[in-house]
Amino acid sequence: MKKRIAVLTICFGLLLSCSKEDDLSNSSGTVSSIANNKKPTGSSANDLLSDNTFKSTVVELVYVVGFEPTTAAINNFVAFLEARTYKPGGITVIKRAIASPGNAPYTNEEIAAIEDANRTKYNTANQVAIWAFFADGQSTSDTSTSVILGTAYRNTSFVIYEKTVQGLSDSPFEPNRTLLETTVITHEFGHILGLTNLGTALQSNHEDTAHAKHCNVNSCLMFWSSETGNGIGNMVSGGSAPQLDAQCIADLRANGGK
Repeated sequence: MKKRIAVLTICFGLLLSCSKEDDLSNSSGTVSSIANNKKPTGSSANDLLSDNTFKSTVVELVYVVGFEPTTAAINNFVAFLEARTYKPGGITVIKRAIASPGNAPYTNEEIAAIEDANRTKYNTANQVAIWAFFADGQSTSDTSTSVILGTAYRNTSFVIYEKTVQGLSDSPFEPNRTLLETTVITHEFGHILGLTNLGTALQSNHEDTAHAKHCNVNSCLMFWSSETGNGIGNMVSGGSAPQLDAQCIADLRANGGK
């Protein structure tokens, strides 16, 4: 690896002050509250997992020109959703590019502001909406010894620092880019689904006491990758993205998922 990296970090509850109380009407006339998509990470886990309220999912995937995730990684993300959520109406991905916001590296607040300025899909009566942003810069939380690859920061929102991901993949001794993207995307969405102990209740004692809201099984997708940088290399060394372990799956099933 080029750098020692601390990856798959999570920011929850930091951006609630950015929430709006405005209502948004879509073209069909269905009214949905923007505020329903600006809640704490993990708080909408049951809505995302079950079909009790929402019968389908739309993913609004927005990337800065030149920083589009691979098609395979997007397909892997959809497969992850299909494997763990009940959405008989299906899962739709709407993908588009935007110009660079021009203010990288990004603070959490700037990432939220980009969403606020560009997001068009919000929950409707029977469809839950997800915002996924692929950024053209780094996080301001990066240091000389660690970098952040992704952050889940609201109940239906996450960012992938795609420039950083691309800089740490597809070179000798580095992971395949699709593999790294898949790992980061699904890990961050695991937090949005309430893992680990972040809105989806534990069915067994498997939260890492040293790294809150992460699984203590080192082969699990929700394991905390250490700041030494060995973690992510070990997680993807087998040539495939890590999967949720049985305990995390049990948690999701108890909260309405598959």
